[in-house]
Amino acid sequence: MRVRLSSSAAAWGGALLLAVAACAGPAEPSGGATGAAGAAAGSSGSARATSSSPATPSTATAAHAHGTSATPKASPTRTPLRAGERFLTLRVPAAYRPSPPSTGTDDYRCFLLDPRLSRDAMVTGVDVLPGNPKVVHHVILFRVPPAQVARAQALDAAQPGQGWTCFGGSGVEGQGDSLDAAPWLGAWAPGGGERVLAKDIGMPLEKGSRVVMQVHYNLLAGRGPDTTAARLRLAPADGSRKTLQTVLLPAPVELPCRLGHTGPLCNREASVADVTKRFGTIAGVTGNFLNMICKGVGPSPTQRCTRPVTEKATIRAVAGHMHLLGRSISITVNRGRPDERRVLDIPVWDFDDQGSRAVTPAVHVKPGDTLTVECRHDQALRDVLPAFAGQPERYVVWGEGTTDEMCLGIVMVTRP
Repeated sequence: MRVRLSSSAAAWGGALLLAVAACAGPAEPSGGATGAAGAAAGSSGSARATSSSPATPSTATAAHAHGTSATPKASPTRTPLRAGERFLTLRVPAAYRPSPPSTGTDDYRCFLLDPRLSRDAMVTGVDVLPGNPKVVHHVILFRVPPAQVARAQALDAAQPGQGWTCFGGSGVEGQGDSLDAAPWLGAWAPGGGERVLAKDIGMPLEKGSRVVMQVHYNLLAGRGPDTTAARLRLAPADGSRKTLQTVLLPAPVELPCRLGHTGPLCNREASVADVTKRFGTIAGVTGNFLNMICKGVGPSPTQRCTRPVTEKATIRAVAGHMHLLGRSISITVNRGRPDERRVLDIPVWDFDDQGSRAVTPAVHVKPGDTLTVECRHDQALRDVLPAFAGQPERYVVWGEGTTDEMCLGIVMVTRP
C-alpha cells in the first residue's frame, strides 16, 4: 500500500505525516490504544473486526460513550515474557510540568530516550505507563535510526529543560515522506495497557537508535507534573519475524456550526487561523491538503477518503482515531465493489477505548484494490461533554487539540 506523491506533493505528504502522527495510536485488539500495532490474534486479547450496522447514540448516552463516566476501566491483563524476550523500560529523567507554548490547553512535548542497545532488536510489545493520566491525552513512541540521532539531539538541546515542543510529529528528519510507513514503535491513548504482537511479527530497532516519546498533554484537568514511561518488549533480530508497518488513512474534517449558532469561529477561515495560531503552519494547512487529496465533499458531518493500494500487503489489524465529537468510524476494502469488505466498523465511538481490532482472517490486498476511511462527527456533543463547557461553537477542521477533531484510519500490515 504505497502512496505515490508527485515531487510537489511529497513535501505536503511529509508535513501531513508529521501532523497526523501527533494524535494517532494503533493498538492491540483487546482494549485501548497501546502497542505499536494490533497484529493478528494472539494471547493479548480477542479479535474484533466487525461489520455491524451503524448506530447513533442518543444525546443522553453520549457522555458515557465519550469517556466521561466516573467508572474506571479494568486494567488489561499483562502477558508473561515469551521465549527469547526481555523487558526494557524507558522513562523521562525527571518530572515534567506541562505548559502550553501558546494559547490553548494543549502541550505536545518530545523526550529523547536512549535504549542503549548493544545489538539490533525487534520490538514485540509496548506498555506505555502514563505518569499523570489526568493530563496525558496520548503517547507515541517514534523510532529514530542512527543516522538521525544527531538531528534529534540538536532539537533536544535547542530548548531549555528536558525535551522540546513538537506539535505534529517529532520533528526529526527522515521520518518518512508518505503515509504508508509511519515510524512508530508504539502508542497509548485512553483505555490502554500492555499489548503484545503476534509471535511472527515485530518492529526493528537498530543498535545505536534512539526513541522519541511524544506526550500530548491536555490541561483541562490540571497542570500537575508527569513522569510517563514506556516498557518495551524486545526479542533478538534473528530473521524469524516479519516486519509490521503502519499505514495512515487520514480524511478531512469539515464540521460546520449548527443552525442557529453563530460566532467569529463559525467562519472556516477564522477557525483555520485559530488552529494555525495554536499549533503552527503544518496544522493549519493540513485541512486544505486533505480536501485536495481526498476530493473533499465540503461542509458535512460525514467525510471519507479513498486511496488506491499499489503494493501487495496483508492487513493484520486496524484502528480508528477521532476526538470528542466523533460518532462513528469505519475502514473498508474496495468500497462499492462486489468484493467489498469492511475491516473496521465502530458504530458508536468511545474516546476512552481506542483499541485496535485484529483482522481475522487476515485480509490480503493487491494493486488495484482501495482503502476507504469514513468518519461521522456531531456538534451536538458540545452540549453534553464537560470539555466544551464555556467554549464557543466553531467550524471544526483538522486540529491537534483535544477539543479539535481528526478522522484517521490506521492499518497495520506486513508485506512480502
